[in-house]
Amino acid sequence: MEKKFGVYLCKGCGIEEAIDIERLSTIATKDMKMSLCRIHSALCAPEGIQLIKDDIKEGVNTIVIGACSPRVKFEEFDFPGTITERVNIREFVAWSQHPKTDDTQSLASDYLIMGIVRVQKGEPPEPNILEDLSNTLLVVGGGITGMTSALEAANAGYKIVLVEKEPQLGGFVNKLYKKIPTGEFKEPLIVDTDIDKMIKEVEIHPNIQVYKSAKVSKTDGQPGLYDVTISSNGNSETIKIGAIVLATGWKPYDANKLDHLGYGRFKNVVTNIEFEEIARKNNGKILRPTDRKEAKKVAFILCAGQRDPNHLPYCSAMCCTNSLKQAKYVRQNPDSVAMILYKDIRTPGRLEYYYSEAQNDPGVMLTKAEVTGVTNAGNGNLYVEMENSFFGEKVKVEADLVVLAIGMVPSTREPQEYLDGLTAASAKGDEAKKAYLDSTPAPEFILNLSYRQGPEIPSLEGAYGFADSNFICFQYETRRTGIYSAGAVKQPMNIAESQEDAAGAAFKAIQCIDHISKGIAMHPRAWDTTFPDVYLLRCTACKRCTEECPFGAIDEDEKGIPYYKINRCRRCGTCMGSCPERIVSFKDYSVDIIGSMIKSIDVPEEEFRIVSFVCENDAYPALDTAGINRKTIDSSVRFISLRCLGGMNLVWVADALSKGIDGVLLIGCKFGENYQCHFVKGSELADYRFGKVGETLDRLRLEAERVKMLQVSINEYDKLPEMINEFVEKVKEIGHNPFKGL
Repeated sequence: MEKKFGVYLCKGCGIEEAIDIERLSTIATKDMKMSLCRIHSALCAPEGIQLIKDDIKEGVNTIVIGACSPRVKFEEFDFPGTITERVNIREFVAWSQHPKTDDTQSLASDYLIMGIVRVQKGEPPEPNILEDLSNTLLVVGGGITGMTSALEAANAGYKIVLVEKEPQLGGFVNKLYKKIPTGEFKEPLIVDTDIDKMIKEVEIHPNIQVYKSAKVSKTDGQPGLYDVTISSNGNSETIKIGAIVLATGWKPYDANKLDHLGYGRFKNVVTNIEFEEIARKNNGKILRPTDRKEAKKVAFILCAGQRDPNHLPYCSAMCCTNSLKQAKYVRQNPDSVAMILYKDIRTPGRLEYYYSEAQNDPGVMLTKAEVTGVTNAGNGNLYVEMENSFFGEKVKVEADLVVLAIGMVPSTREPQEYLDGLTAASAKGDEAKKAYLDSTPAPEFILNLSYRQGPEIPSLEGAYGFADSNFICFQYETRRTGIYSAGAVKQPMNIAESQEDAAGAAFKAIQCIDHISKGIAMHPRAWDTTFPDVYLLRCTACKRCTEECPFGAIDEDEKGIPYYKINRCRRCGTCMGSCPERIVSFKDYSVDIIGSMIKSIDVPEEEFRIVSFVCENDAYPALDTAGINRKTIDSSVRFISLRCLGGMNLVWVADALSKGIDGVLLIGCKFGENYQCHFVKGSELADYRFGKVGETLDRLRLEAERVKMLQVSINEYDKLPEMINEFVEKVKEIGHNPFKGL
């Protein structure tokens, strides 16, 4: 489009007191040749917004706003149909610099010039909307989580395909005798599961198509255009799917591995799941397996094989409360005693009241204890031996039935462990890979994805096989766009939590369908209508983009040339940063745009200049918060926001240093899974690429200390200014860039 520019400068929030706005206006009109520059006392006020809208009516379509951070007032400064660039002169200048100094004025001028250059180079985004998109949701798993997801989406008007591997819906809830009430805790303290009613509601719902005794044998394509092949009763059918909810739940930990607790050696040692089945089959009466006598002294061993590095190192979240519920089964006979032996009792939130009810029951004994073993007491009875209990150092109690509260193992664990083993073997060579495949039986995969990264959703490192979920920022998202995990396949949950999670996942899947119908990206750039534009004539088929894309959005043809499945793309720009030929770009974000911004920075011979590339997801808001708290940052630093540090292209380092800039600083997310990158591994990729920057520095004969990368979390805003200032001081010790002035 033919651009008509308008620059708008705000004087509010202390900006006028920190910089000379009139001088800034002169930069825009005279130096940058902007035909229109307006100054207002408060641009975000209705009068300021109307000022911009009036100019838009007169033809202005390319807008630069010099005011507050683009992370605030985004609704006020949203002007559809225009190119709008927000220049952060409040947090980055007025609130973090000494007022009315030449350095502060120069900093504001550079930010304004970079903003103008960005809109000069950029183009208005044009969404890429594919045809014949499906708005049908696939829910894999017919337990309480899957059925809840299906009903929530179906009641919202969407068509659902529900796939369950068992011949009956209901999952583990079918095995339960009773459940804990989800409302107020009042009599009765155990209630019917009503699972049959829910199953019936699902099976008769006009918007839900149920496949039982079925599995997903192949998932191909992309959101809106998934081709999902379902195999059931010897037949296969391929259905067009828009988005997917993975709700395949969990299975109990193998109690045979808990020999020291008597399982497998004594028939009157049962798991918590088997105990539920005993209660259900006998209408609440607890009959022990060996002689079907009523069990009147029942010992519950909590954390059986859990919070144990030799078994399950995590807490399964529902076992404590479930054991308290099962104690109620025992106490339906007032002559019976339930003994709960726990490492710790964990009943968060409203469930604490349930714990209090058990404490007030004289027939329920609760003691902290470390159970060391279960031995034979004769006549089918058992001794539970423990230490560090409230009774003393070492004691044992007699029970006629022992219940092991075993933990939850996600259905994704076995496939993930198999794939991890295959990856490790493949790294050792073809022979090791063949030996692994020959010796290790392949598990039954769940989604059977046709992705170059593998057939299943990856699990996070250290997540013990639980399905991928960006748990800090995006509860339901996985690394496979359009596929959302819910319930106990994602993390340990009880019934109520699983149902709440199921609803959330269903609504995220609906949001996905809505976004792709408009050509809008998924999280975290959920408003982004851009998409990668690739100049394939210069592609060398190096495969770096396909290998580094965190979301499997890029495949290769038979010649190794990449092509995008655009609805998988989240617009992070990792492919742009990975490409040595620099042929990947977006309408408003490209190697050339960022490079031009760098080249527009004023670099006086006698002054130091540092350019810092910052992640928009953690580093940028941390810098904003530092400004809000009036933390001072050295005025020699110019920040340039990147969608993700994974998009960092090394040519920008060369651009900066050859320009005469004295140092380059990258600021991104912390590595690893304990603090998750919004785009999975962008910071790590940037660090990997940055490790090769020594070649550029050697070529330019510059010191390696002139470049550095920092890892920060969003809440480290108080430390970040000091970290930046320390780097600046180091660069000043080294001295000016010898290319300055050339």
